[in-house]
Amino acid sequence: MDLLFEILSLLVSIVIAFVAGKLISKLKLPSILGWLIAGMVIGPHALNLLGTSVLDSQWFGVLESILECTFGLMIGTELIWSQVKKAGPQILVTTITESLGTFLVVSLVFGIIFWFADIPIYLAFMFGGIALATAPAPSLSVVNDLKTDGPVTRTLIPMAALDDLVGALVFFLVIAFVSAHISTAGIPVAAVLLLVFLPVVIGIITGFVTGKMLRHTKRPDTTLAVMLAMLLVSAGIGFAINSMLSTPVLNFMLIGMSFSTVFANMVTAEQLNGMMKVMNPIIGFAMIVVILNLAAPLDYHLIFSAGVYTAIYIIARAAGKYTGAYFGAAVTHAPDTVKKYLGFTLLPHSGVSLVFTGIAVSVLEGPAPECASIIQGTIAAAAVINEIIAVFMAKKGFEWAGELHKAKGGSAS
Repeated sequence: MDLLFEILSLLVSIVIAFVAGKLISKLKLPSILGWLIAGMVIGPHALNLLGTSVLDSQWFGVLESILECTFGLMIGTELIWSQVKKAGPQILVTTITESLGTFLVVSLVFGIIFWFADIPIYLAFMFGGIALATAPAPSLSVVNDLKTDGPVTRTLIPMAALDDLVGALVFFLVIAFVSAHISTAGIPVAAVLLLVFLPVVIGIITGFVTGKMLRHTKRPDTTLAVMLAMLLVSAGIGFAINSMLSTPVLNFMLIGMSFSTVFANMVTAEQLNGMMKVMNPIIGFAMIVVILNLAAPLDYHLIFSAGVYTAIYIIARAAGKYTGAYFGAAVTHAPDTVKKYLGFTLLPHSGVSLVFTGIAVSVLEGPAPECASIIQGTIAAAAVINEIIAVFMAKKGFEWAGELHKAKGGSAS
């Protein structure tokens, strides 16, 4: 009975989020803003329709991870090698400059503040490690919702995948060094590298097997069935490995992204288009659930109790993302629109930041509980405030770049 009630709560929540998204879109704003607000309103800190009994349940965790994997298809199927290699160095350089630029700016700003406040400096680097992560789902949902296309869009999509890799690598290296500094139970660097790249390796292997199988399928329904079955196999491997870890940290979106990147480059354009025509509505559904899972735990009360650290964090992170992206685009001679507006599409943050914050708190709460409370309070409040601002700014970035409704099937409105 409890399970039936939880499933019903989720279905009602999805309908409410969908309607909220439609209403928000009438105001010429991206649907995701409606999903985010709906998630906070129906989450455990407000109406509690989508409560902790659902969000913390095992079945929802499995469903959400599978849908994250599914959402990864949106990124991976766009990474066609023949197209990506034309802009390869530009995307790689810009990803590194915007990620490391954010890490350096946030770490430097908080390093100065904490030095004067007599707070351990290593906490500044943890802030920097959390700050460089970008949550690709919000910006990519704007791409999907408002049918954007152009240099900024085509740079953002592959960057979304690379940014997750760079962000995870830097964050886990920071955690390894801080953990080694404050406790005897340090995280080995080899284990860090394994956790960062394992989702990609899983996806590459299952994607290659899928590509080989799809070359021998003739009918569209068989092609789709094989792809879906192997997507579930990929997620299943992720679940099996996560169950062996003390903290389940595998990125399922990266598994889905690398899985689909490999098979998308092995099949015909006709096969790929046929699969994605069926999958696009499913990806749209996956986006709503992923965003609800991101928004529901956010406590709107934190908006009113946010302190100076939260404001500094949001501003420093935005400055790092924008200047880092601008510098990378400038040195690689990217189009002017990429230089000026890409940074605005990289501001969404909360999904990944909350995962990273949870890991940071678990490392700090024993040896340095006062540092754990500083980082938890600051990032939790920033997650709420930044996400609402960031979605709006991402939409404006695409608008200023002149890329709204430019994709095939996009309206001119």
